[in-house]
Amino acid sequence: MTTQIDRRLEELGLELPQAAAPVAAYVPAVLAGGLLHVSGQLPFRDGQVMTGRLGDGVTLADGQEAARRCALMLLAQVKAALGSLDRVERVVKLGAFVNSAADFTDQPRVANGASELMQAVFGEAGRHARSAVGVPTLPMGVAVEVDGIFAVRD
Repeated sequence: MTTQIDRRLEELGLELPQAAAPVAAYVPAVLAGGLLHVSGQLPFRDGQVMTGRLGDGVTLADGQEAARRCALMLLAQVKAALGSLDRVERVVKLGAFVNSAADFTDQPRVANGASELMQAVFGEAGRHARSAVGVPTLPMGVAVEVDGIFAVRD
């Protein structure tokens, strides 16, 4: 059955990837108190993680694409946990971690890749609180990692 959000993804030309399995001792998502907490997701392109450091060989545009791909993986995890993205009442918060050179300061612009995707998919309900943090390294050397909290309808 095609849902409203599935139709919206199709209109936007977006296809969700297969939800990635955890690579360590955690679960992809936890539903508690009406909030779905989704573990940090990595950016995949053509089956490979997008690696590198922003400001040191990775461009702002590439970082934004990586954040967008993290957001797609977040949505894949949400759909796997809830059965339908139509159960999302609101995107509450995203946390973006950007593998950054010491002098790179555009983490918020990198994170916009994920934020803008959520707003495109969910409209006003996709507007959210956010943090964007520069870090010296991330798992598997990825360029960006994004986690999220989603308010859920019963």
